[in-house]
Amino acid sequence: MILNREEDRAILTHLGLIADLQASDIPDDLLRRSRHVHVASYFLQTKLQPDLPALFQRAHSLGLTTSLDTNYDPSEKWLGFDELLSATDVFLPNKTEALSITKLTDVESAARQLANKSKLAAIKLGAEGALACSQNNLTQSSSIPVNVVDTVGAGDTFDSGFMYGYLNNWPIEKTLKLACVCGAMSTQKAGGTEGQPTLEEALKYVS
Repeated sequence: MILNREEDRAILTHLGLIADLQASDIPDDLLRRSRHVHVASYFLQTKLQPDLPALFQRAHSLGLTTSLDTNYDPSEKWLGFDELLSATDVFLPNKTEALSITKLTDVESAARQLANKSKLAAIKLGAEGALACSQNNLTQSSSIPVNVVDTVGAGDTFDSGFMYGYLNNWPIEKTLKLACVCGAMSTQKAGGTEGQPTLEEALKYVS
C-alpha cells in the first residue's frame, strides 16, 4: 500500500515471500544464461543479504555484471555495505540513500565515496536529474520537464534506463540522460509501471 501526499509518501509492504529468497535459490545454470544481475529492495530481502556478496562474486566469475538499488532502510541503520559494494559494478541509490549510507552531507562527496567502494555510482536527484561517478570523474545530467502525477516507480524506471545504456556500452553521459528521461516520464501516470516509457519514446529526448 502506497500513501502518496504531495512531497511525502509512505509504503507499507506485506513481505510475503520477499524475505525468503536466498542466494542458493539462484543456480549457476540460470546465471550462465544471463548477462547481468540486478538486486533491489535490499533491506527487505533479509535471507539474501548475508550471501549477496558471494552471489555477486559468483556472477562475476561467470562473466556477468552486477547492480544494486538498496531502496530505503526501514531501520535507518544503513549497515553492511563495504563488502557488498566491492562486488557491485553499478550502485544506484537516490540522494537520501546515498547520504545516509555515507554519513555525508553533500551528494558529490557521497558519489565519490560510493564510487570508490563500487565501480560506478549513479545517484538519483529527482527533478534535478542525476549524478554519476566513476574513477573519481563526475557526470551530471538534467531531467526533462513533465507533469508529475505519481513518483512511485520512478527510481526503478531510472535503473532500467541506466542499465540499458550500461549494458550496451554507451558513454556515461548518454546513459545517465536516458536514465533521467525514463525516470521522469514514468511519473506522468499513477502507479509504478503504467507510465513507463518505451525505449523509442525515451530516445526522443536523448541525443
